[in-house]
Amino acid sequence: MDKFGKYFLMKCDDVREYAYEKLKDQFDWDKESMEAKEIGDGNLNYVFRVWDKNGNSVIIKHAGDTLRISSAMHASTDRNRIESEILILQDKLAPGMVPRIYFYDTVMCACAMEDLSDHEIMRTAMMKHEIFPHFAEEISSFMANTLMGTTDVVLDHKDKKELQKKYINPELCEITEDLVYTEPYNDNKGRNNVFPPNKDFVKKELYEDEELSVEVAKLKMDFMTRAQSLLHGDLHTGSIFINEKNTVVFDPEFCFYGPMGYDIGNVIANMMFAYANAKATMADGKEKDAFISWVEDVIVSVTDLTMAKMRAYYDEHATDVMAKNKKYEDYYLKSILSDTVAVIGLELNRRLVGMANVKDITTIKDEDKRAKAERYLILAAKEYIKKRDSFNSGKEILDTLKEKEGRV
Repeated sequence: MDKFGKYFLMKCDDVREYAYEKLKDQFDWDKESMEAKEIGDGNLNYVFRVWDKNGNSVIIKHAGDTLRISSAMHASTDRNRIESEILILQDKLAPGMVPRIYFYDTVMCACAMEDLSDHEIMRTAMMKHEIFPHFAEEISSFMANTLMGTTDVVLDHKDKKELQKKYINPELCEITEDLVYTEPYNDNKGRNNVFPPNKDFVKKELYEDEELSVEVAKLKMDFMTRAQSLLHGDLHTGSIFINEKNTVVFDPEFCFYGPMGYDIGNVIANMMFAYANAKATMADGKEKDAFISWVEDVIVSVTDLTMAKMRAYYDEHATDVMAKNKKYEDYYLKSILSDTVAVIGLELNRRLVGMANVKDITTIKDEDKRAKAERYLILAAKEYIKKRDSFNSGKEILDTLKEKEGRV
């Protein structure tokens, strides 16, 4: 009987055997020297690297039926199929910017993908305060191509609806709806992780701000009902591999059709976490100045380059007759920027007070500096959410961050 003919949660020994069996026609494995190691640090999946002495290597990603962040939280193991298919589609829209997929297996809920061990997870690199001058240019191209390329503006409407139906992804959307759009503003399930020195601050600024709650409610309904583009759905520095040569996006299992500003805002917000970490942990001097200057430039450039590239993509590829009206194009792109700004705020808040915090902030050892960082990020987040329609550029986004920092 085929060991892998029925689903079970694999361990390292199983994965080594699995990789050999599934990839023996594609890799010249030396079976005796094959090794496997679990390398994942995410909240959902098990990620293994398998290699041998011949230099062969592969990543096996395996979906469990409960989340690693909480055994009480369940998600469909079909997310592995979704992720694999999305990566194949994204590779067509943005070639070379996602890992190559060798296969995906709907029985074991696993896939094999290109080993990018010569890259580093971007969040890890950011916490070491490394600089990547090409990042803003590359990530903006990835987002412009993959997001605009899957809209009703560009696609045949029936083809777009087929994609929308295929990637509806209700279980993982529910996680986002809870952790991003609900719990940071009321802790209704008692799962928030609030830094104790900021407990009263969070209560006042987030839980008791009725105006903020109303604006987030509007954004939540948009997220659930506006099928604008096929999103990555979880695009942050923990979902990006990077090195001196290129940027590679992975982990799109939260993908679904929603407002495209969700992806753009996530990238920018996570650069703000890198900014706050550097401000709180780096010694004053040239290295700190250089890193912070680069992060500031990324915040501005990712915003402005993405919007400019989306406009260019729209002008070149729009097929819908009504969408070719220039005034409508201006309206459409401005709505994306407004959504982007709002999502910056949503991502900041959920990572600071929700149940899935970020290491950029939690590893700040000086409690006073951490408390300050969280406070100015939350104050900036509130302005991004409440005044989202008033922002017109990346510089205005950065200026708000720095103004709030100066007030705390």
